[in-house]
Amino acid sequence: MRPISVPRRTLLLAGAAMLAQSGPVRAADDGADNERWRAIRKSMFGNRPISEDARGIITLEAPLRAADAAVVPVAIRTQLSQTPGRYIRKLMLVVDKNPSPVGATFSFTPQSGRADIETRVRVEEYSHVRAIAELNDGSLVMQVRFIKAAGGCSAPAGADLAAAMANLGKIDLRIDESTPPDQPTRVQLTVNHPNISGLAIDQLTRLAPAPHYVRSIEVRWAGQPLMSADVDFSISENPSLRFYFVRQGAGELRADVVDNKDLKFHTTLAVKASPASSG
Repeated sequence: MRPISVPRRTLLLAGAAMLAQSGPVRAADDGADNERWRAIRKSMFGNRPISEDARGIITLEAPLRAADAAVVPVAIRTQLSQTPGRYIRKLMLVVDKNPSPVGATFSFTPQSGRADIETRVRVEEYSHVRAIAELNDGSLVMQVRFIKAAGGCSAPAGADLAAAMANLGKIDLRIDESTPPDQPTRVQLTVNHPNISGLAIDQLTRLAPAPHYVRSIEVRWAGQPLMSADVDFSISENPSLRFYFVRQGAGELRADVVDNKDLKFHTTLAVKASPASSG
């Protein structure tokens, strides 16, 4: 067989990347209904049916091949408006072959307006990644992608640990001020935390540091629950989330974070009413 030339290989990889953004990707050598997933599914959902026809509800965006297995960007986009009558109650992010496969469970309210989530995850080996949505009527839908990445959970910290611990728990919370009133406003939340998995072995001491990672995030708007997340070390160092809420008038956003050592951190953001909604 004639070797693939560099230009053609580049085109093939580019085409695969485009395909990863346009629809579910699965590997022929690792069936989407693999044994690992069957065990995870039974543990999480029992015998509840899960539809894989997610059209009009959710789309999972992720690279086919990750540039850095410790920082893999993923986004769950929703096409369903959050209304009191019908809304996405939970989004679950599962990485089949991670040591802790259920990386995050996000809970929403109708106040979200849009139940989108963007974050960054660690991927330990080539694996299917799943976004599973639970609607308020209890129905479940799922979209699946296959990501080629390895060593993300066992990789050493990307930053100096002493410096990371000095800033431990500092939270950056901001919103997109340009959003028109009564429309979903994007929130950016970042927690300074090394999110130590406990799987990275020091090459000198041959010891692994004790796990130390964020395990819960709760955000409130004007005192009412808005979004909460149960997470673990599958979320990358310095956990970062992008999500939405509908702001009506002025109010306060408050974020509370707890890690697995029961250390607690919080911050608040005073949100002004937009000129259009205040006048």
